[in-house]
Amino acid sequence: MRAVVGEKAPDFELPASNGKKVRLSDFLGKNIVLYFYPKDMTPGCTTQACDFRDFYESFTELDAVILGVSPDPINRHEKFIEKHGLPFLLLSDENHEAAEAYGVWTLKKNFGKEYMGIERSTFVIDKEGKLVKEWRKVKVKGHVEEALQFVKEHLS
Repeated sequence: MRAVVGEKAPDFELPASNGKKVRLSDFLGKNIVLYFYPKDMTPGCTTQACDFRDFYESFTELDAVILGVSPDPINRHEKFIEKHGLPFLLLSDENHEAAEAYGVWTLKKNFGKEYMGIERSTFVIDKEGKLVKEWRKVKVKGHVEEALQFVKEHLS
């Protein structure tokens, strides 16, 4: 199964940086910006997380929750949050079940090597739990502003 725009977003339960297990469906009634990223503490992922941090209040004003998902363990997420002052939850998808449900666990190539990993992607889910927008193979620069603009124009 792969997430499809216009359909109900695949639900999942993952450990979160607040020490609890979190289900996507826990956030029904709010808009959700769900972003998948490869790895904590790497340059692109840090820039993206800090951009979401910097626009956090704007998303909150639009009744939107930001959730970041990577295969990193919770203790690494906690260090990432502390180092960069991230005000939103990071979810640990070590078995890549959520990544697979959203079709972002893919074959990647880097310096001639092939491996499985997260394809940087963002999904917007409306208050009823329907997937309304996706960005795949995200380029970090300007992306968070684009996601914010979409939420502002289509879900507020």
